[in-house]
Amino acid sequence: MAESAFVLSRLATADSACLAALTAVFLASRRQAMPWLPELHGEAETQAYLAGLPAEQHVWLAHDAAGCLAGFVSFDAQWVHHLYLAPVAQGQGLGAQLLGQALADGQPRQLWCFAANLRARRFYQGQGFVQIDATDGAGNEERTPDVLLQHPGRI
Repeated sequence: MAESAFVLSRLATADSACLAALTAVFLASRRQAMPWLPELHGEAETQAYLAGLPAEQHVWLAHDAAGCLAGFVSFDAQWVHHLYLAPVAQGQGLGAQLLGQALADGQPRQLWCFAANLRARRFYQGQGFVQIDATDGAGNEERTPDVLLQHPGRI
């Protein structure tokens, strides 16, 4: 097995440089993968939101060989809340590596995915998630149809 080109580390607290990098990856990933998705929050608001993640969730970062943030995942005991990759880091196995951190304890986890994000849906289904619900988007802030996916954990 080839060694990963990315180094993963757990984030305990984020300084301003880390928050700027998290925000850049978050926004670039969403814009690239979901250009149809309404962008409801600007950079400052997004950064303020991301600053609170380490206090509420487990956050793992992936850095490339040059030390640049390539992606991150955040999760708690029941949910995978965020999995975002810099557009240049996609297609290299990093998503599976980060998602593996969220699933490493073998516990079942759920996540929401926008219905129109077919690439993400295929990815999650390839990682063992199954769709258990779908909505018209009335319950999310973007008002965009989504699907609820669940991973059974270790069986």
